[in-house]
Order: sequence, then C-alpha cells, then structure tokens
Amino acid sequence: MPGKMDQASYPRIYVERTLALIKPDAIHKADEIEDIVLKSGFIILQRRKLQLSPEQCSDFYADQYGKLFFPSLTAFMSSGPIVAMTLARDNAIAHWKSIIGPVNSAKTRETHPGCLRAKYGTSDLKNALHGSESFHAAEREIKFMFPNSVIEPFPSREATAEYLSKYVNPTLLRGLTELCKYKPHNPCIWLADWLINNNPNQPKICDGAILEEAQ
Repeated sequence: MPGKMDQASYPRIYVERTLALIKPDAIHKADEIEDIVLKSGFIILQRRKLQLSPEQCSDFYADQYGKLFFPSLTAFMSSGPIVAMTLARDNAIAHWKSIIGPVNSAKTRETHPGCLRAKYGTSDLKNALHGSESFHAAEREIKFMFPNSVIEPFPSREATAEYLSKYVNPTLLRGLTELCKYKPHNPCIWLADWLINNNPNQPKICDGAILEEAQ
C-alpha cells in the first residue's frame, strides 16, 4: 500500500538516563533527596535499596582500582545500605552532575554552596551522592545495579531532528491547519482527537476491505 510503513521501521526518540546513588552517609535523607530529584525534572525509572559487599563495590568502582583511596572507598560504600536510581530527563547526565556538584564536599561548600554534596556530604570520601560521568559509564552502572535493564542507543542531535522533520512535523502541521479551519470550541481536545485519528503509524482498514474479507 503506497505511503504505508511498518511501525517497526520508524526510528524512536530516547530520553537520556543516568545512575544516581544515595550513599551510606546520606541514606537517612533519602526521601528528601528523592523529592529534590523529582522537583528537578527527573523521572525515577528504577529504584532499589540494597547493601553492596566489598567485592561488589570493587567491581562497581573498577576504574578507580589502584588509587590510594580505593580501599577506603570500597569499605565506605559497603558499610551500609544505599539507594540506586535510574534517572531520566533531557540531558540527564550533565544535569544530575551539576545538581550534586564537585566530589569534595568540604571544598564544594565554598565553591558550590547550593549543590547537594555541599548540603549532605562531609568530605571527599563521604560525599553523599554519585552520578555517572558519561553515557558509557551510565550504561555500565545502570546494568550493574539493575541487571535486567535494556539500555537503548542514544541518538545524535541530527537523528532526532530528522525524526521530527520526517514523522512529527508534517502531521502536526496538517492538524494545526485543520484546527484553524474549523475553529472548534475546545481546540486542545479537538487537536488531540485529530492526532489520534490521523496517526500515520496506525494503519487504517476501510469498510470495503472488511466486507471483501467477510465474503
């Protein structure tokens, strides 16, 4: 059928994800921190409270292996329960890093007094929170804390723009044109119904085709 595409052939838009950890020294403030997370525009896709063993901490922080603070880090992170969260929003990794602030909580209180590590952390080691450093780090860390997660590839800005230009804008433009033509009493409801009825991803079956199949 001309103009008809299989729904699976349409590209999808993905929202960036990052891993956030509430560390043992801030676990008593978990509810308060999670409230800040939500008010900062994040969606909490996954959440679990757990306690890691020293061996699990060593695996999680494998990129820090060999550094002087590594034994203290694994001992601290396995000293009590933590909360792991998969957070999602536009530009999630950079935004979460900006909210929690630099690693050293003592210095952060002078340079970034409004950030979460300044508020809840006490030192370079006991800095209350963790955030993924990059997309690849987020992918690995989310998989570590939530083994059943499926991490989709993150599209480039060009791919997102192409998707909107090809699959969203033409339909939306037609809908807005019809909206201006009919001038309905409740334009939001009317446009929502029009978009549902004219979804290019949803194949339509004509009454004639149904009758032919029935004969």
